[in-house]
Amino acid sequence: MVLKGPRPKAEPARRKAPPRRRERQVPAVTRAIAILRLLGKSETPLGVNSIARALDLVPSTCLHILRVLAAEELIAFDPQTKHYSLHVGIISLARSALRRNSFAERAQPEVDGLARRYGVTAIGVQVIGLDHIVVVAISRAGQGLHLHSEIGSRFPALISATGRCIAAHSRLPWSEIERRFHALRWDNAPELAQWRADIETARRLGYAVDEGNYIGGVTIIAAPVMSEGSVSHAVVAVGLSEQLRRAGVKQVGEELRGIAAELSTGPEP
Repeated sequence: MVLKGPRPKAEPARRKAPPRRRERQVPAVTRAIAILRLLGKSETPLGVNSIARALDLVPSTCLHILRVLAAEELIAFDPQTKHYSLHVGIISLARSALRRNSFAERAQPEVDGLARRYGVTAIGVQVIGLDHIVVVAISRAGQGLHLHSEIGSRFPALISATGRCIAAHSRLPWSEIERRFHALRWDNAPELAQWRADIETARRLGYAVDEGNYIGGVTIIAAPVMSEGSVSHAVVAVGLSEQLRRAGVKQVGEELRGIAAELSTGPEP
């Protein structure tokens, strides 16, 4: 006689995860954007060969893209020098984007006030993940310090005081934040342990300070604007270190924190 035990339960069928949607690469678009960014960062117009070398493009391909961008009035061509530069079409696009950015509209009076009260350059930035921050509002006081920063300027997200604020509220593992830290370029790079301590201080105080790390002799103070638990924007004050010490780094930081808190409660762009 064969004894039969209970039949084992069948394991439930595992549901397959939906396939990840793969973004199709469009090389021509990627190259066109790279050209626009290069021209935006350059202080002088550039020729075809200079652009092609900087972006590792075939000169004939580069020339074709440049002609299309010129036809769309996004860049300008000087027939005398045969050099290219950004054109007014870019300004029109930027203005359209800013008109739809309620943060820029709300932040502008605040950065104007900061610049006037403390004689600093005051900036409002939008955070694009851990990749970049983009300047969306700026006001300059009549000071000797001149920063190469305009509406639309992009910077690495984790750099300087703003980066400390972003890292303080990031949900990514520390290993990923550390990896990105080592890729940053500073005038006087902080030690990793000090940078991590600065991040904890930023979390505790509600604002961060970069004194001469990013730019020698310059102090940068930033406060995070929060949205659903993460940093969506930041308000920033930039000035000569001696100047901000006289004004009071703590006072400026606390004022930035208050402004950021008010902007955090407003409608999101």
